Amino acid sequence: MIAVVPVRAGALPAGALETLAEAGGRALVVGEGTEQAAGSLLEDAGAVRLTRLEAGAFAPGRFARALGPLVSVEDVVLLPASPDGRDLAPRLAAELDRPLLAGAIRVGPGGATVVAMHGAQNVELSVDGPFVATLLPGARSPAPRRPGAPTPGVELSEPSPAPGEGPADAEVLGTLDPDPSAVDLSEAGRILAAGAGLPGEELARLFALGERLGAAVGATRVVTDAGLVAHDRQIGTTGVSVRPRLYVAFGVSGAAQHVGGLGEPDHVISVNLDPSCPMMAMADLAVVADAGATLRALAARLEERAGG
Repeated sequence: MIAVVPVRAGALPAGALETLAEAGGRALVVGEGTEQAAGSLLEDAGAVRLTRLEAGAFAPGRFARALGPLVSVEDVVLLPASPDGRDLAPRLAAELDRPLLAGAIRVGPGGATVVAMHGAQNVELSVDGPFVATLLPGARSPAPRRPGAPTPGVELSEPSPAPGEGPADAEVLGTLDPDPSAVDLSEAGRILAAGAGLPGEELARLFALGERLGAAVGATRVVTDAGLVAHDRQIGTTGVSVRPRLYVAFGVSGAAQHVGGLGEPDHVISVNLDPSCPMMAMADLAVVADAGATLRALAARLEERAGG
């Protein structure tokens, strides 16, 4: 099995580390700025073997044509289910004449477990032969390099893209930064979360704070079931699986269903009146205070700084 990680300007897509871990530490990094992207993977990954294919600006048709001969010997080709991964995967599957198992949470030699019915059902799919699959970001934890472990190695082979123009691709006119309030939670680097301990009247303030901080807003099942936040913003095993760099929980107790969808955020801040709840125990910074009052104070402080 090998992971194919498409990159733009050296930036890794959402789910890159998880995909690398699922593929056993073998990956082909393709796109623009692959040396920088490979360095980022090596910083946090376990023992890995990376190949780089510097192929210029993202063009899924051309990438698929160039990648085909390089990965044809692999039984399973795995890509992150990021926007570019989802765009490249079907073209690569067509190039290799293989089935595509999209939206997987686990992938093995003989098939994958994929998410169906908008996340309400997991389906086991078996494949007799090689296939291509995409792994949902946050579906598993990456395998971080242990402190003191030797620095992983990297194969710096850089095969050239296939000659010729390749198949027609859509022309990219520009790339716009996503609206944090609308970004897919599974791809968000910063998340503010609302739990039952945050009064419903404070949710508008939380969304405004998320916009100011460039953070997405999520919620626990109690909040979404009450109709206060849309269900696509629900974080947990029956909602969206996430792995942000920063997770700020306002009034979230940390029930197993919710924590099960959190992955391993780099930093967790929890605001709660109960100092013994699970979310406070896993926080890097635990603030024992009323969630609504803390949110109002934080918003006011940011307003003061903006005005000063």
